[in-house]
Amino acid sequence: MKNATPSFYNLAWRWHFYAGLFVIPFMIMLSLTGIIYLFKPQLDQLMYADLLQVEPSGQQLTADEMFGRVQAVYPQGSIGKYLPPVDANHSAQFVVKVGERTRNVFVDPYGGAILGTQDAHDNLQALARAVHADLLIGTPGDRLIELAAGWGVVLVVSGLYLWWPRGRGAGVLWPRLSARGRLFWRDLHAVTGFWGALLLLFMLLTGMTWTGFWGKQFAGAWNQFPAAMWDQVPTSERQAGELNQSHKQTVPWALENTPLPESDPHAAHNGGATPASTANPTVGLQQVVDIASERNVHPGYSITFPTTPTGVYTIAVFADDPRNDATLHVDQYSGAVLADVRWADYGLAARAVEGGVMLHMGKFYGLPHQLFMLFVCLMILLSSVSGLIMWWKRRPAGGLGVPPLRHDLPRWKIGVAIMIGLGVLFPLVGASLLAIWALDFLLLSRLGARRLA
Repeated sequence: MKNATPSFYNLAWRWHFYAGLFVIPFMIMLSLTGIIYLFKPQLDQLMYADLLQVEPSGQQLTADEMFGRVQAVYPQGSIGKYLPPVDANHSAQFVVKVGERTRNVFVDPYGGAILGTQDAHDNLQALARAVHADLLIGTPGDRLIELAAGWGVVLVVSGLYLWWPRGRGAGVLWPRLSARGRLFWRDLHAVTGFWGALLLLFMLLTGMTWTGFWGKQFAGAWNQFPAAMWDQVPTSERQAGELNQSHKQTVPWALENTPLPESDPHAAHNGGATPASTANPTVGLQQVVDIASERNVHPGYSITFPTTPTGVYTIAVFADDPRNDATLHVDQYSGAVLADVRWADYGLAARAVEGGVMLHMGKFYGLPHQLFMLFVCLMILLSSVSGLIMWWKRRPAGGLGVPPLRHDLPRWKIGVAIMIGLGVLFPLVGASLLAIWALDFLLLSRLGARRLA
């Protein structure tokens, strides 16, 4: 009797198993935190209505007057950012650092009363976003999530190979709901994974543009602005991305790798007077607000304060519709607008990524968009949980249940090309692929073979 022709099914299954073992916990975490942040507008109104909502009553105070009220309450605090009211029914907000704590301070723009405060880091939405971004551990967490996203692509590719119909539809295109036990969970996993494959790929790739390694390299390679935009103004060694934090986005992704301009300390002093201090720059906050109004910056923007003698005010809006994005840098002494970057200045890559990011976050089309993205997250959760249950039911006692590796497999040129391509496109994945392949081929598979012997 002839031996069966060696199949790639076990090899694909083995790589799918390794990818799933690493990726599934991240997929569950990212889906749950993503759902929380997806409904941030509704949750904010539900949880913090007393801080966000105000009753219009006459003339609003100027930004400088509200700034003074907050300074009086927090004389030892450092005010770093101002968010003007988005409309007549909303409060103004200041971000104040007091000691090691950063607080969001909400102000009634009509009477100037302090409505209350919120820990800028320790609140539900900020925590969800920070965990989603870097697991609350900074750069190591960012790299782990980037690695998980890259391996998620491997998971999808290998999963599609395992799913391929091969002449049948039940359990492939639709689940056999009459099935029981592991077969039922296998069908749920395979069918949900197939119908959600393209959506999962979209979520993984758009999410990776935020990462600190791949996202930054991608931005550096593809996201270019005309050099002339900064030619006429002094620029610092700092980049605009420093204004973004894991719990809060300030400037759009497209601007993260652009240089921050510098203010001229002598601009408002005729070249000979003592420069103004950063605590009391020549330009008042209301003047910066007026600049934003004059230049038609979309409501919802923030104003980040200068922190050094050559720092700038940054007016930025990370809009739900990226066509309303704006990033302006203003000289803190003269009020000159040193840079003004809008959607029209974005290149093709920047437009594609900013649009993808807003689709990823469910921002474009209101509640219907949010509900669709909720459905996507639930599909990812169902596929992840069903995969875990299926593995748990089939694993041998005291072992992981790694699919066996055959060494008589012929070369699969397309498969090798795909894996090399993924390794080149996502360098962290490529490095880990080599490490895992070496460990698997040189140690794990041979240990398994000895046990079977």
